[in-house]
Amino acid sequence: MAVMFSFDAFPRLETDRFILRKTEERDIADLYELYSDAEVVKYTPLHPLIDLKEARQELNWHVEIFEQQVGIRWLIEVKASGKIIGTCGFLHYVKEYARTELGYDLAPAYWRCGIMSEVAAPIIAFGFNSMHLHCIEAKVDAANTASIGLLAKLGFKPGSELKEYEFEKGQYIELLHFSMLRKEYRQLRFL
Repeated sequence: MAVMFSFDAFPRLETDRFILRKTEERDIADLYELYSDAEVVKYTPLHPLIDLKEARQELNWHVEIFEQQVGIRWLIEVKASGKIIGTCGFLHYVKEYARTELGYDLAPAYWRCGIMSEVAAPIIAFGFNSMHLHCIEAKVDAANTASIGLLAKLGFKPGSELKEYEFEKGQYIELLHFSMLRKEYRQLRFL
């Protein structure tokens, strides 16, 4: 079995069009642009950012979850331009249970271009192959049909409906739970 990822150094991944890398100081303006867009944060507990100070807090969160070994958030950088257009990664990682949750966001100008499928695939592979995960979960707002479609395309299985599961932006929302087990991932790779 391969050596298990140990959070010593941030893992850099690549696809044909994108570099998946850690958040750096130079990314604050791009993070602000991404998270100040109401469409990007629509199905999240976040409100649109109002200044660069809040973008720095987002950057700090990326750093903290990695240092605390509870998550990894990759920036999605366009190879051709160096522009940051979104993020994708793991949160709520529990090493003892070999379980984590997948999360992602993308600037609206890049929606419906196959980008999230392209970048999520190597991240999921990293989770199962390098982190030796048993299960990757995702919780999605029931109204977020694009995200539900993405998870199905990636091979996640729908699970339970989580009624009034989170309180976001003044109301309780329903989430849908999806998951993929390591054995399911291995079966998908051979289809």
